[in-house]
Amino acid sequence: MKLDYKKTFYIGLAFFIITIFWQTYDNIIAKIMIDKFGLNQTASGVVMALDNILALFMLPLFGALSDKSNHKRGRRTPFVIVGTVVAAFAFMGLSYMDNVQTARIEQTEIIGLYDAYKDDDMRKNESFWDGLLTDMEAERSLKLADGDITQKAYDKYRETSYANISKVLDDNQGTELSVGNLAYLNDYYQTYLSTLAWEETAQSPFNFIVFVSVLLIALIAMSTFRSPAVSLMPDVTIKPLRSKANAIINLMGAAAGTTALILLKVLKLDGRSYVHYTLAFIIVGVIMLTVLVIFLWKVKEPKLVLDKEAEDVKFNLVESEEEVQNMNTLPRDKKISLILILASVFLWFMGYNAIISKVSDYVPHILQLPSFTLPLLVANVTAIIAFIPIGILSTKIGRKKAILIGIVLLTICFGSASFVNESTGWVMYIIFGLTGIAWASINVNSYPMVVELAKGSNVGKYTGYYYAFSMAAQILTPILSGVFMDYVFKTRLILFPYAAIFVAASFITMFFTKHGDSDYHEKKGLLESFDVDMD
Repeated sequence: MKLDYKKTFYIGLAFFIITIFWQTYDNIIAKIMIDKFGLNQTASGVVMALDNILALFMLPLFGALSDKSNHKRGRRTPFVIVGTVVAAFAFMGLSYMDNVQTARIEQTEIIGLYDAYKDDDMRKNESFWDGLLTDMEAERSLKLADGDITQKAYDKYRETSYANISKVLDDNQGTELSVGNLAYLNDYYQTYLSTLAWEETAQSPFNFIVFVSVLLIALIAMSTFRSPAVSLMPDVTIKPLRSKANAIINLMGAAAGTTALILLKVLKLDGRSYVHYTLAFIIVGVIMLTVLVIFLWKVKEPKLVLDKEAEDVKFNLVESEEEVQNMNTLPRDKKISLILILASVFLWFMGYNAIISKVSDYVPHILQLPSFTLPLLVANVTAIIAFIPIGILSTKIGRKKAILIGIVLLTICFGSASFVNESTGWVMYIIFGLTGIAWASINVNSYPMVVELAKGSNVGKYTGYYYAFSMAAQILTPILSGVFMDYVFKTRLILFPYAAIFVAASFITMFFTKHGDSDYHEKKGLLESFDVDMD
């Protein structure tokens, strides 16, 4: 048995398409929603949760539909074609609405206020903020007098941005602000700028409605072909070689994510707030369509399926009927372990995804770092590097212990990030490097622990349990973290403590898990160490 690496590479192009879309989406859509349309953290969290809400019911639906398909191009390929084409053109179409909104922002006072605030040296002086506060009050009072804003909107501004900034300045009682106070001032001022952007959006909401509508089309299109694309590999690869094949595909996904981050960096779209994202939308869309063309040229699904069936017969791998095992027939101790593992999955995704969905807003606005993609890029690279040693370590100490180590490290990372400020922002690169290692340690072992409790044909059902809990967390946490930032603690600075608490809680549920470790220690090759769900 030998894996056809070239064939697997071409099959993995579908996963490349998926990952480059999502990496770009996660990094620029949240910024557009907050900075240009003026949504608060909660509302932007709802938008960022849309893809997971759709995925929760669309992934199994279109996976099942593709199972029943008998198209001449195969069961999966038609879904990849339609989904990619619609998603790519919809994604490129977003550039038009983004340009319209950016042009509207450029005609307001927002850019001038933002540029004045970006002077790093001046921003450290209390007198600068006194002047800025005076300008804010003048702008709000004038709009109130002209009837451009209501008394309620003015009062809200006084209670939030104005009152909070004034309190920090009164408490500081000095000429140069401490880095701690500066973090709060950055946060409150960005909230003020978002308020101005939202007033511009609310005045004429049509462009916002169109943007969200086209975005929804792209998200639906992506949801239609993810399950078929992922299912294609096992359709055309015999079971003993699927681990190696999945490793190649996941590495391609990692390469796609890294490509998206580098693209944003090269285009200089990863720092300032009010830039045009046209090139990012168009280049990613063109890459998706180009990769699709190569995929269709090289992947002839019906032939590959027939070849795989022949190999099954050749190597005596045709499966017999197996007893289907589900949660109701699991022994009580294993059922408890399954529940605890799934609870752990939910909790650490609550913490981790809160950071991923908000980091492009937090890093430039609170820490004033020149790039929000660099920390993510560091995390991506360290995770890829860590897969091999973590895979080796897991076979020696067990999956549970490796996960617990990862949880402790991730909790330390998020907890320590809570204390990083503008003067120590460079520490974030170290923290995210360790975050990549910690997340790899968790991710390498969590999904195998779930399916370890399954048998034969029941693996798909247990995979469904895993995705249901992880997606439920990814739906809830962008919204819940936004509520904490907007209404409970009223500051972005709660983001990393929020994430650290949820990750720490997963240590408890995982600690009491008794089953899910492999009964035998199979020696993995280097490539198999990458065989992990990388969502």
